[in-house]
Amino acid sequence: MKQYLDLMRHILENGHQKSDRTGTGTLSVFGYQMRIPLDQGFPLLTTKKMATKAIVHELLWFLQGNTNIKYLADNDVHIWDEWPFQDYLIANKLTETYPMYSDVWKQQKIIFITRIKEDPAFAERWGNLGPVYGKQWRRWTGPDGKTFDQIQHAIDQIKNTPDSRRILVSAWNVSDVYGHTQTAPPLCHTLFQFYVSDGKLSCQLYQRSADVFLGVPFNIASYSLLTHMIAQVCDLQVGEFIHTFGDTHLYSNHLDQAREQLSRDPKPLPQLKLNPAIRNINDFTFEDIEILNYDPYPAIKAPIAV
Repeated sequence: MKQYLDLMRHILENGHQKSDRTGTGTLSVFGYQMRIPLDQGFPLLTTKKMATKAIVHELLWFLQGNTNIKYLADNDVHIWDEWPFQDYLIANKLTETYPMYSDVWKQQKIIFITRIKEDPAFAERWGNLGPVYGKQWRRWTGPDGKTFDQIQHAIDQIKNTPDSRRILVSAWNVSDVYGHTQTAPPLCHTLFQFYVSDGKLSCQLYQRSADVFLGVPFNIASYSLLTHMIAQVCDLQVGEFIHTFGDTHLYSNHLDQAREQLSRDPKPLPQLKLNPAIRNINDFTFEDIEILNYDPYPAIKAPIAV
């Protein structure tokens, strides 16, 4: 994944200091693109260990149209926990009692997630993130109240009109963006488009805001996996994943971690194996997706900006 390391190096050398919504501060560049061939190994970072279980379960969660973290919590995936927990603290006037990332905050978060798992009514009340990816991909709601399954529509287009220039999935639903009151930010993966050529399926993602150290490695793997899955159900091979960025940044408390990662030489990429019997995007389960020969360096921890 030389492309990703080149991006981090570019930001460290050319980034502008900018403030941000979280108050953390960033080094940022505007506009960048990576082109990643998908037939040369699965693009999962080897310069730090990635949480492959979380990547797969998160994508399956999106594809279910799900917006409640209970499915993730039940599968021991916690990458979305901070936002509903913060909503819970704000609503109950507990943010000063439990300062973010303090020991008491961590203890209360464990209690919160345990209740999400064990108490269906609590999960229904506090586990919902609002109109995030699952809703926009599978249940986009128009002003007339009609819903649209954008994923299925894209698959139908790939199968029936593969030369169409309208094979798009948008997560930027303006009525939800500006009417959204929960702390989870407006969706960062704004728009993706599929392209069919020479029997291969390519995908281009436009990402308005990109947390390069923590988020982008997940995004690369997730959209590459999605491209493989859709290619399989459409009887196509894979082409490229093209990742196009708007505000592309390293948080100020991720700079040392980025430099540590840049000191490591990439290892050979792993391989992705999908159950070939799956011919419908809705039928994939966790057990149908395997990542083979993954031999990364150790993980590098960094705090998430909420």
